Amino acid sequence: MQRDDIKNSLIVSCQPVPNGPMDAAEFVIGFARAAVDAGARALRIESVAYVQAVRPVVTVPIIGIVKRDLEESPVRITPFVADAEALADAGADIVAFDATDRVRPASIEALVKAVRAKGKLTMADCSSLDDARHALAAGVDFVGTTLSGYVGGAEPVDPDLSLIAEMRLLTPYVIAEGRIRTTEQAAAAVKAGASAVVVGSAITRTEHVTSWFHEAVAKAYDASSPETVLAIDIGGTKTMAALVRGSDVLDEITVATAREAGPDAWLAAIAEKVRIWKDRYSRVGIAVTGFVQDGRWSALNPETLGIPDQYPLVERALAVFGKPAFAANDAQAAAWGEYKFGSGEGGDLVFLTISTGIGGGIVINGRPLAGLAGHFGLIRGPSQGRSPLEDQTSGRWMASEALKAGHNASAAEVFDRAEKGESWANAIVSQSAFRAATLCRDIQMMLDPERIVIGGGIGLAKGYLDQMREQLAGIDSRLRPVLAPAELGSHAGIIGIASLAVERD
Repeated sequence: MQRDDIKNSLIVSCQPVPNGPMDAAEFVIGFARAAVDAGARALRIESVAYVQAVRPVVTVPIIGIVKRDLEESPVRITPFVADAEALADAGADIVAFDATDRVRPASIEALVKAVRAKGKLTMADCSSLDDARHALAAGVDFVGTTLSGYVGGAEPVDPDLSLIAEMRLLTPYVIAEGRIRTTEQAAAAVKAGASAVVVGSAITRTEHVTSWFHEAVAKAYDASSPETVLAIDIGGTKTMAALVRGSDVLDEITVATAREAGPDAWLAAIAEKVRIWKDRYSRVGIAVTGFVQDGRWSALNPETLGIPDQYPLVERALAVFGKPAFAANDAQAAAWGEYKFGSGEGGDLVFLTISTGIGGGIVINGRPLAGLAGHFGLIRGPSQGRSPLEDQTSGRWMASEALKAGHNASAAEVFDRAEKGESWANAIVSQSAFRAATLCRDIQMMLDPERIVIGGGIGLAKGYLDQMREQLAGIDSRLRPVLAPAELGSHAGIIGIASLAVERD
């Protein structure tokens, strides 16, 4: 056999679970024949007996190994020279052995010499690049990634693609092996530089494959019966608490946010209000205006809601409610709610909430962006840096402009007066809608989402979205954002934070 005989090939490892129901020669022979019939160009077989059993029924090369559990050494794969010689005599074309830098019964050099004396090739099962260097210096024919992740510490989940690439710089004869469970991972190993790819458990260990599917199916069934979450949305003017299961709001209450009282008092007030629900939920999700990082809450625009910097929101919520807690920005939570259950329809979206202030959230490739992403209300370009956009567009701005015009009116009252045809109110609504529409145009150019979902008390006020669309009507259709109203309305934030609280656990 020549080394290039297994170049660019799939190698199937036919190793049943020790003492399992398929740990018998007839099953190993069946695995081997089926693998070869399906296109495998080589086999990896454990034990002298199984190599002897398989050799007469296949013509492809066999990589032989012996596994032993030794008291005096951690080396398990072909530890003794006698093992290597026996495998060669049994019909193995390549003898593989542990090549790690650990206490060992026989040196790598001795194993290579013994196998060469039998006219066979060698494969070094390595855990690191240093192992590969040493093995190649000793004269091995192939190096493999077999033992990467198995010589200490927690076992990784994915194959070691970086080690494959590093080994490829030393030799073209790199065999990728270890935790290759999907066709995508096998292809990635090829791209990383492997000359051949070994797949074992995913093909020949029914017990392992069954356990993977069992875990996935159980998880999916658990997800189809979602937990009930106490979802809390703390806003600048009001706080909503609800019991949420999936997209269903089972119960809800709304209380005014006592702005001067502070977050400790807000949590205590909510806890008192929802005391009768204490046995109906398993975790808590909290959506808040501002910035949440590592469970700590900070205000980005104190005018919306002033809070102590780096307030330990998740820690305090756990203490108050006695249940696992998760927190996120309210608009980011609403974006996730609309993506999963509302107007998002499962596509990339930007959510824009226009209310007391302006917030936003972004979902790209099925993942919500956290941190500062989506805080569109705080951009300062339109004001030449003088103030945040929300201070010139939101509900607070509308009330302020009304007062300048001689009318002591809230944002809701401004809309009522605009609907009655009062010009001063129309001018305020139109200016706000123009700025919001311009923001959407900029968002489209920067992120190109499939749609921009508009929510919030101002965004969903009668006629506001229509005015935004009118402002964008003259733009080339290729550049014009698709605006959609939030289907979940005022519930977007609590439904979204409930979902995130479960999924981010």
